[in-house]
Amino acid sequence: MGQFFNKSCDEVFSELKSSANGLSQKEANFRLDKFGKNAILESKEKSTFLIFLEQFKDLLVIILIIAAVISLFFDSLESAVVIIAVIIFNAILGTVQNVKAKKSLKSLKSLSAPIAKVIRDGKIVKLPADLVVPGDVVVQESGDIVVADGRIIENYMMQVNESALTGESEIVKKTSDVIMKERIPIGDKTNMVFSGSFVTYGHALVMVTATGMNTEIGKIATLMNKTGSKKTTLQISLDNFSKKLAMIIMIICILVFLLHWIKDTSKPFDALMFAVAMAVAAIPEALSSLVTIVQAIGTQRMVKHNAIIKELKAVETLGCVSVICSDKTGTLTQNKMTVQSIYCDGKIFSDDEVNLDDYATKSLINIGVLVNDSTLNGHDSIGDPTEVALIEFARKLGIDENIIRQDTPRVSEIPFDSDRKMMSSANDVGDSFVLLTKGALDVLIPRLSYFMTNDGIRNITKEDVDQILKVNEKFTSSGLRVLCMAIKNIDHKDITLEDEDNYVFVGLIAMVDPPRYEAKRAVEDAKRAGIRSIMITGDHKITAVAIAKQLGIFGEGDLAITGEYLDSISDYDLRKIVDKISVYARVSPEHKIRIVSAWQESGHVVAMTGDGVNDAPALKKADIGVAMGITGTEVAKDASDMILTDDNYSTIVKAVENGRNVYENIRNSVRFLISGNTAAILVVLYTALIPGLTAPFIAVQLLFINLITDSLPALAIGMEKSRHDLLNKPPRSVKESILNKNTLKEIGVQGFIIALFTMFAYYLGWNGGNFPELAMTMAFATITIARLFHGFNCRGEKDIVTLGVFSNIYCIIALILGLVLLFVVLFVPFFMNIFDTVNISWAELGWILVLSFFPTFIVQIYKMIKNSIGLKN
Repeated sequence: MGQFFNKSCDEVFSELKSSANGLSQKEANFRLDKFGKNAILESKEKSTFLIFLEQFKDLLVIILIIAAVISLFFDSLESAVVIIAVIIFNAILGTVQNVKAKKSLKSLKSLSAPIAKVIRDGKIVKLPADLVVPGDVVVQESGDIVVADGRIIENYMMQVNESALTGESEIVKKTSDVIMKERIPIGDKTNMVFSGSFVTYGHALVMVTATGMNTEIGKIATLMNKTGSKKTTLQISLDNFSKKLAMIIMIICILVFLLHWIKDTSKPFDALMFAVAMAVAAIPEALSSLVTIVQAIGTQRMVKHNAIIKELKAVETLGCVSVICSDKTGTLTQNKMTVQSIYCDGKIFSDDEVNLDDYATKSLINIGVLVNDSTLNGHDSIGDPTEVALIEFARKLGIDENIIRQDTPRVSEIPFDSDRKMMSSANDVGDSFVLLTKGALDVLIPRLSYFMTNDGIRNITKEDVDQILKVNEKFTSSGLRVLCMAIKNIDHKDITLEDEDNYVFVGLIAMVDPPRYEAKRAVEDAKRAGIRSIMITGDHKITAVAIAKQLGIFGEGDLAITGEYLDSISDYDLRKIVDKISVYARVSPEHKIRIVSAWQESGHVVAMTGDGVNDAPALKKADIGVAMGITGTEVAKDASDMILTDDNYSTIVKAVENGRNVYENIRNSVRFLISGNTAAILVVLYTALIPGLTAPFIAVQLLFINLITDSLPALAIGMEKSRHDLLNKPPRSVKESILNKNTLKEIGVQGFIIALFTMFAYYLGWNGGNFPELAMTMAFATITIARLFHGFNCRGEKDIVTLGVFSNIYCIIALILGLVLLFVVLFVPFFMNIFDTVNISWAELGWILVLSFFPTFIVQIYKMIKNSIGLKN
């Protein structure tokens, strides 16, 4: 059950007591070396060699291997060697990219790994969970994933979900028998927590007893290991396309073989090699690894924009998002709470007018300090921003929170939760106890019986209640968050929910959380992109609407509803009005699932933000679950598809833009691959149909064309940077095929234009049939360079002048490398023999360059005209 379970009860108890201030950093380092990192060993990954072998499973590659065997069988050794060499090269390229993608996802996984709050040298510090060691004292709070097995030292009503360990979803209430009893009942799991479970309520101090593979979950690590990553929807779509393409290629090859054999029945070998050339011409060798590479590039770019994508498939889905349901606090606002005003003894005071000589005022500030779990270490703060603001306000007034907490120690508490919307603590005041509570006014006001003034306490009146509500509305309508503070005397220290009644009203504290300056622009960008922004908050409706108006989320005719109203209507009624609701206020995390479902059933792709443990189901339900990296709980991060490292709404919009860009780059790369291969197919078919013409290419030439013009420019197109005009389009449908009608039309037209000018070059070299080798060389060179130039056509819908010739330097590099390699084949004798090319004159080279450039020139002129008159595809 752990490294400490072989110790006696007294030894364990003694160590627990002595660990109240945590380990020293020196001791922690020693234990880390001794016990190793707190990590579960995952199942053995596929070896690089096995990944390499899997590259040959592709049906298109199998066709190429058959082509190589046929070449070898008919004594065409050079062709066979080159085909095999290209297949191996592509397999190596695919293996390298596959390994890189795995490393990329591993690095992203490490970025989103759990963070533990550990007491070291008497201070609470945050560190990666894998650095936790046996003997550490860990602060485990609601929403945290339990990072290691441990025994509870201090418990504040903590409840834990241990389904990861037991398979049972039932919540387990924990105890802290180590403090209450003289001896520890070894084996009593109610005062233990286990790695992999998560805290659903309350918090506790836990002394770690086992880490890594020595934990209970470590013993069943094989059940925890993740299975191999599934293919994305786009990859499946392209795999299906590849299979269909392979069948079409086989049919065309048989057709070409028959046509060529009919033309000359005496040369079946030539007809067969012609068919082999056709197969090579049609196969886009780079297609299989292209999607993974471009998506991996996209995920790395998103990290630079503060968005961690946990799974590649999320990149595709981001481009389809049509609704973003976002929390207000911290995402749309700065989450930098500052106290603006207070209300007590019937008066409103600004933060600069507070007088601590007033009894009610001082009580109000002290409650804010005592019913508070945040800590300030210099300029660093740990805790909820609202609670941090209360501490900072007290310090501004000259109050040392540490002294007050020592003088009035907390003896028990009822933690805050999103349903109750309040937190209570029982504190020792010497000869008795007081119950201190802070929370939402609408929850507390029915529980108020008395009213605190500077002169003492009296019964609360209807006029008092009316005045309190009036002040609250004034604060909330200005976009302020309001907390109510209340107090009561009690004669016991262990408090329950029944104690939260018959309070003395002490006052209100109003805080401002200003909107993020970039959030308004992001909302405008989202609206321009056809994406609806929805605000969801636990704040008062008036506060929420005020902020929503400032951000441009709430407009004329929009609705704002509360969680109470949401509970009163059916799912059917919600679906009827969901497109009119821009603000949801006073909602609980459970309401988020209904909101997501209503939008999804209306045909929308929904992104949902969340940070709490109760947000996890809604994050799972959403098409894209977005967790907060700063304020988010570990459970929320675990349930999400994307983590925002800056908790910023604008980052979501940037991620959507990036997702659209990744999809566009993939589609443009596929369009480039297929249109280039279409050109080669058309040229080969033409020469097969016209009597007297010889093959325009041999198999090794086509392999060279595909190797250079498929791999280099296709990857360069996949590196195209995101453009802001991507947000000028509505979201695409998840059902939209990457090869839609317009794309197929472009592929056919552009392939035909390249084929046309390739045949011009062929006929120039042909010269009435006198120079078939020259015709082949000129056709080979022309289609190669034309496809290199064609990479610039496929960078996007805009013309190259608008995009910028040098805005994608990778396309320039691909062009230069392609030309250098082609000239090696055309002018170096050794390679001329392998690729069956002949000498060409400078004039012929000039014609090749001109004819190669013309297809790109025509396409660019068309794009300029189309974009200038606003013509759509």
